[in-house]
Amino acid sequence: MKLATYKDGSRDGQLVVVSRDLGTAHYATGIASRLQQVLDDWNFMAPQLQDLYDQLNAGRARHPFPFDPRQCMAPLPRAYQWADGSAYINHVELVRKARGAEVPASFYADPLMYQGGSDDFLGPCDDVVVPSEAMGIDFEAEIAVITGDVKMGAAPEQALEGIRLVMLANDVSLRNLIPAELAKGFGFFQSKPATAFSPVAVTLDELGDAWQGGRVHLTLQSTWNGRKVGMCDAGPEMTFHFGQLIAHIAKTRNVRAGSIVGSGTVSNKDWAKGYSCIAEKRCIETIQDGQPSTEFMRYGDTIRIEMKNKAGQSLFGAIDQTIAAPQ
Repeated sequence: MKLATYKDGSRDGQLVVVSRDLGTAHYATGIASRLQQVLDDWNFMAPQLQDLYDQLNAGRARHPFPFDPRQCMAPLPRAYQWADGSAYINHVELVRKARGAEVPASFYADPLMYQGGSDDFLGPCDDVVVPSEAMGIDFEAEIAVITGDVKMGAAPEQALEGIRLVMLANDVSLRNLIPAELAKGFGFFQSKPATAFSPVAVTLDELGDAWQGGRVHLTLQSTWNGRKVGMCDAGPEMTFHFGQLIAHIAKTRNVRAGSIVGSGTVSNKDWAKGYSCIAEKRCIETIQDGQPSTEFMRYGDTIRIEMKNKAGQSLFGAIDQTIAAPQ
């Protein structure tokens, strides 16, 4: 099934069920008003939502309405936890190579992760408001999952069973703030503003055989200012699958329902497939030419992130945002 959250003036919005073709939607009010309620009682509420989803797809739902992504908040508008990984080691290799550094051996055995702000997510069509263009505005096209409860010490295979929903993310980065923050030895903070998520989050069955081994084997498309800059394969080169990422978090603590875990920038060794963030493009230019030539984003720039199934249909709807100055 496919789930979204509509804006209603509150912090958590209204849960809606969305048809498979993303054409129509139906409020889930009779079952649950918020997605977190469903995550907290998944085994009881998910089958009821599935019934509504089946009725909606069959044209039998009582009060359907046209689905509008512009009315969406993030599927989970605020979460107990947002932990983002760097599961595509090619991305790390490029960044390190561009500055003449080696990738430590431990990076291939133990996932890189940081904990981001989870109290203020952006909807898929909300503006990305940044205080200054000089901060080095960058998009990052990623895949993310929402979990149920996962116990401390869970193995990767057990952690996979805790995945409830999958969605896309734009993990916005302010690249010019990152070096000074990392130099303090305490990780990202100001350099990682609010993250945006796709209009809908989907259950694993919606992915069909594209979901294999904790990875989504489909192409992630990034379109910057109307020009397609990334057609990256999300599956084969994901070094750490989602079960491993979740197990990494759960090594010393429980992971609770409503936690969001990101893949990090989707990255491929074949440069012809493009890029899922501008920083990676700049690294390639540095390796080839000795210096970067692609500028970061400016006010008025647009970014669209989308993933289609093998039939060419949009799975999650599109993240479609504009970079904006504060009002």
